[in-house]
Amino acid sequence: MPMEKGPDSSQSNLSGRDTKMTLSLALVTLISAFGSSFQYGYNVSVINSPAPYMQDFYNQTYTDRHGVFMDKNFQTLLWSLTVSMYPLGGFFGSLMVGPLVNNCGRKGTLLINNLFSIAAAILMGTSEIAKTFEVIILSRVIMGIYAGLASNVVPMFLGEMAPKNLRGAIGVVPQLFITIGILIAQILGLNSILGNAEGWPVLLGLTGIPSVIQLLTLPFFPESPRYLLIQKGNEEQARQALQRLRGWDDVDDEIEEMRLEDQSEKEEGQMSVLTLCAFRGLRWQLISIVVMMMGQQLSGVNAVFYYADRIFQSAGVETNNVQYVTVSIGAINVVMTCLAVFIVESLGRRILLLAGFGLCCGSCAVLTLALNLQNTVSWMSYLSIVCVILYIIGHAIGASPIPFVMITEMFLQSSRPAAFMVGGSVHWLCNFAVGLLFLYMEAGLGAYSFLIFCAICLVTMVYIFFVVPETKNKTFMEINKIMAKRNKVEIQTEKEELMDIHTIQAGQAEKKEISNSSNL
Repeated sequence: MPMEKGPDSSQSNLSGRDTKMTLSLALVTLISAFGSSFQYGYNVSVINSPAPYMQDFYNQTYTDRHGVFMDKNFQTLLWSLTVSMYPLGGFFGSLMVGPLVNNCGRKGTLLINNLFSIAAAILMGTSEIAKTFEVIILSRVIMGIYAGLASNVVPMFLGEMAPKNLRGAIGVVPQLFITIGILIAQILGLNSILGNAEGWPVLLGLTGIPSVIQLLTLPFFPESPRYLLIQKGNEEQARQALQRLRGWDDVDDEIEEMRLEDQSEKEEGQMSVLTLCAFRGLRWQLISIVVMMMGQQLSGVNAVFYYADRIFQSAGVETNNVQYVTVSIGAINVVMTCLAVFIVESLGRRILLLAGFGLCCGSCAVLTLALNLQNTVSWMSYLSIVCVILYIIGHAIGASPIPFVMITEMFLQSSRPAAFMVGGSVHWLCNFAVGLLFLYMEAGLGAYSFLIFCAICLVTMVYIFFVVPETKNKTFMEINKIMAKRNKVEIQTEKEELMDIHTIQAGQAEKKEISNSSNL
């Protein structure tokens, strides 16, 4: 029920009334996350299971063309390109975020982005019939660009649409769908389903279906109200979008909060990445995002998944059944990320970040010990399994989902696209670096590789403890004011602005009165 307006009703309403999840907000969240974030996760793991069959196809295609078998080193190079082009494409996609979201809007960018996915799905699905492996590598770049855009634009879009009391939960939903995408790819990639010589083209081509669904349904939902009001200057459309998303007509408080944000940023305009990096008022926000993104990707999550098969085999799991164990790890990842959706608003962002990186840090340390002793102490292999599960839990509740939520919350409208470009670029470059370097690390250091990941998790956790504030249930302006103190810059509060206006008005009235009396 709308609250009656008092003298300072906008501030009291903004802090006093919790908005419930409406059907419209729930649907736009699910459609955005399923149509975009799901495919990011799906394409992370879709080529893992059918890898031997795809490599056979590469070899057979080359043999048919040239009459000789492909050189082993050349085949390794082609497969490395197939794997690594995805994160590299993600980096290029992240660089496109700012120009697209500022010119086409958040929703418009997601709709345009679907064209990348559909084109790549068609190319991959028909690659065997066309007898060309080159289009698979090209399609992995295209899907990477798609994922780079989706991984940044979906959290931005949903974060700007969500009310402050649901922003954390809604912000974790994209990560939930990434984990669901990984799990579905693992299930469909089982040898008995599509992970075989006949089924892999279909497995790769299925990625286009969520994009088609999003392309048909998302146009019926509103654009980000903050984009409409602050960047397009269309208050009427912003008001209509908010009314639909909130389920009530009284949205004056949120409109007023957006106006204040707009006024505080008018001098800055839309920030480029270079401007953001040089801007003192956002220095600690930028450093925080870079640290959290690096911690997220360099914390060893890819290494844990890489080692998981060997760990379970050493514990007695048969080679043929390891694929089912991989699926079970994917299921744990989904369940724990789902838990994060429900607890992020009650526990807060800081607790989940600290607990998540703490669990990852402890798991990596113990895992190093367990892997080195498993040949001499029989039960160490079971301890390794426990460490893997605890690590997955830690990453799922904090390290994976929360950094993207924090980018949305720690930056205002003018700097948010540039911040996502920086955060997304760091995310994908670190992902690419780990994929490129881990095999060399593993060859040189073996299980001691996890000590490096342990140290990275520890450094990230210490930084978060001392620098990153709690942002739960705060408006973007309130968070900006908290960070302004650390940046040693001043931001006028709403009350100060109102006092300044009253002071100016009082001064003008006094001058008018003096002028009138002198005329008399």
